[in-house]
Amino acid sequence: MAHDSDDYYAVLGVASDATSTEIKSAYRALVRTAHPDAGGSAAEFQLLRQAYDTLSDPARRATYDRRGRRPSRAVAAETRSRRWATPRRFGEDPDFVPPAPVVDVTSLPWWRLMDGVSRVHYAHPGSPGHATVAAAATGTLLLPLPLVVPFAFSVWLTAVWLLLVVSAVAAAVLLVRRHLESLRTVRAFRGEFGERVVFGSPGTEPDQVAERLTADLVERYLRRLPGVRVFHGLAWPGSVFADVDHAVLCGSRLVLVESKSWLPGHYDTDPDGTLTRNGRRFRGGGTRLAESLEAFRALLPDVEIRAALVLYPSRSGELTTGGRFHGDSPPMTPEQFVRQVGDWLADEPVTVDRHVFRTVLGQVVGHSPAPSA
Repeated sequence: MAHDSDDYYAVLGVASDATSTEIKSAYRALVRTAHPDAGGSAAEFQLLRQAYDTLSDPARRATYDRRGRRPSRAVAAETRSRRWATPRRFGEDPDFVPPAPVVDVTSLPWWRLMDGVSRVHYAHPGSPGHATVAAAATGTLLLPLPLVVPFAFSVWLTAVWLLLVVSAVAAAVLLVRRHLESLRTVRAFRGEFGERVVFGSPGTEPDQVAERLTADLVERYLRRLPGVRVFHGLAWPGSVFADVDHAVLCGSRLVLVESKSWLPGHYDTDPDGTLTRNGRRFRGGGTRLAESLEAFRALLPDVEIRAALVLYPSRSGELTTGGRFHGDSPPMTPEQFVRQVGDWLADEPVTVDRHVFRTVLGQVVGHSPAPSA
């Protein structure tokens, strides 16, 4: 990777006043050749990633600019020892670990609706569904008509009747074949994935406590919905990184989730979507959910997709949010997330759309796509 100097702007090949869009575009263009799998070196790839992570986050970029553009070798050494590339914000307690949230399930309306429900419907575009039964029933009803009203049948009516019967039988045969083929692919699908519900792994780094807490939250509560499938560490189309912490799919609805550990306080969003803390614009951290929504909505245009930002306190104190599951990426407490996201996903609680499932699974970092079934 050729560049004139060792600062992060030079690494990405952008000016010091580059916009976030220019930074993202430059990064995406370079990462395709810098990745070790594409022939790049691990050192160049790591440096490129560090540069993007720093300059794409407004808070990190401001800190970097204030401290000056340090040479990449010094930055790498300091990152290993002090992890300054993800600086600890004022007031955080590095020894504080948020407690695992506990949700009172008796207060969840959607939870009670799942009592006794365990079956799963594996839908797929083009599946005949109940059309097979309807076609067969139509043909069956037409067959005895001449016997029921024999005197009403003239020669031409008989011809029409025969045509209808033949058409109904042919349609029934075709649909039965499609139905049997669908059953075979469902059996193959279940044979491939068995009873697996969770795919990918949540963050394993010491500073990824929030991701692990949300992973446990989703698996403990949202798996109550039989059709739920959970994914950890998803890449945007064209990316090789875990750009999305988690995703939860149920039927034709998908929720993209980011997990953050931020200072206690009250978080909400303005009407224009700006994140606030205690009524003021929040500048202590960033989220890429808006970009994730754009990427996955383009990938799955027929799927309802929302996003949620799940927040945990970074030190002792109360953290609250507006908690309204609306807009593009509202901040939510874990309890609000379980209540509102679970209620939204319960619209199709037993459905697994095989096509959508495979598409989302294909974005899990490290997953090797298998042939569709």
